[in-house]
Amino acid sequence: MQKNKNTVKAINRNVRSSPRKINLLLKNIRGKKVDAAIRDLSFARQRIAFEIKKTVQSAIANAENNNQYDIDNLFIKEAYVGKSIVLKRFRARAKGRASGIKKPYSNLTIILSENINKKGESHGTKS
Repeated sequence: MQKNKNTVKAINRNVRSSPRKINLLLKNIRGKKVDAAIRDLSFARQRIAFEIKKTVQSAIANAENNNQYDIDNLFIKEAYVGKSIVLKRFRARAKGRASGIKKPYSNLTIILSENINKKGESHGTKS
């Protein structure tokens, strides 16, 4: 299998939120251009939007510094979240019982890709 050469990845491990909550925000930014995704995350009301925004900005920095990609052509190809560790705590209840509290952590992955079609379309209009 050939690895796709025009993709850049950023992984944020052990984010203190459940994968279910993070995935709600990731659904909104998949497939968008990076500037629109950062704008949407800046105005999102959820606390975890800041962590997702930080990861997207890290992926942009990776693309710019390591691969010399043009930021204007970058879009979010994949954005997914997986489970990490779960802290287990308990709360004392009546009659000597206990009820469990789970504090889940997540691993967040953002994959950016460079949109090459725009270069081809602009080149095609000149001819």
